[in-house]
Amino acid sequence: MKTISIVSPCFNEEDNVAECHAVVKALFDTELKDYRRQHIFVDNFSTDGTVERLKAIASEDQDTGIVVNARNFGVFRSTFNGLRHATGDAILVLLPVDLQDPPEHIPEFVRLWESGYDVVAGARTTREESLPLRTARWAFYRIVNGLSDFTISPDVGEFQLIDRKVLKAVLQHDDHYPYIRGIIASVGFKQIIVPYTWVARKRGLSKHRLPMLIDQALNGIFSFTRAPMRFCTLAGIFIAVGCILFSLISIILFLIGPGVAPRGTTTIIVALFFLSGIQLFFVGMLGEYVTSIHSQVRRGPLVIERELVNLGKERDEKDAAA
Repeated sequence: MKTISIVSPCFNEEDNVAECHAVVKALFDTELKDYRRQHIFVDNFSTDGTVERLKAIASEDQDTGIVVNARNFGVFRSTFNGLRHATGDAILVLLPVDLQDPPEHIPEFVRLWESGYDVVAGARTTREESLPLRTARWAFYRIVNGLSDFTISPDVGEFQLIDRKVLKAVLQHDDHYPYIRGIIASVGFKQIIVPYTWVARKRGLSKHRLPMLIDQALNGIFSFTRAPMRFCTLAGIFIAVGCILFSLISIILFLIGPGVAPRGTTTIIVALFFLSGIQLFFVGMLGEYVTSIHSQVRRGPLVIERELVNLGKERDEKDAAA
């Protein structure tokens, strides 16, 4: 019997974890009854009753595993570390416990995987959220896709079913801040896109605040493209040429008639503030790359696990086989 592994990161989601588990279990009791289920919940150091509820579920269901982190390492790091525990023949990379990515699509994903696709990626073509957020996400996906050195399908997140060989390729990446959807796109393999509606959260509040969304967006841009630094180089050349031309024009105008040339003080002030702003912008962009390199070379652990439930034995057997 083939196994389907599902990874669900969570943080202060005591109102959602039980329903997420029940919905997934019901799918495997009906439409996916010919497959074994491995549902891995990765808790990001919740301060409510999330861990207790998960342990109660795991005590009655050996197909449910839990990774409890020693602190909050963020959704991408936690999910990537959860993938290391996945033992399935196919793996659903991320199923949020708030079920905004509908688990009802999992049987369709599995059928497409069985038909020969290595990556079955869900695309959030419709979103039940506010217009500003929809617009920002729409722009972000297309900016990342336009700047990257390979195709990152627009509107595709981590709600993807990948084959075991794809997972092995993904886990070969030793990244301090893994941009998982970008890594999956970078490794290739046969892929199909399945459109769906990203539904509104029914209970609780989203933990993805604006600063976190901006941080994830910048990580996606700077992780898989050299375009920002290339832009800095080209912009520097363009500004330098423009300044030279402006200087030549000013000299010519001064020779023709001193009163025709631009006023010196105003010109200097405008040019100073403009060039200073450009320099600060470029230094900040360079700093993003330097910070990323610094974090990578320090070689700290991706995630520190405080506790494992229903996963230790399988992990030991897997490591022994390797």
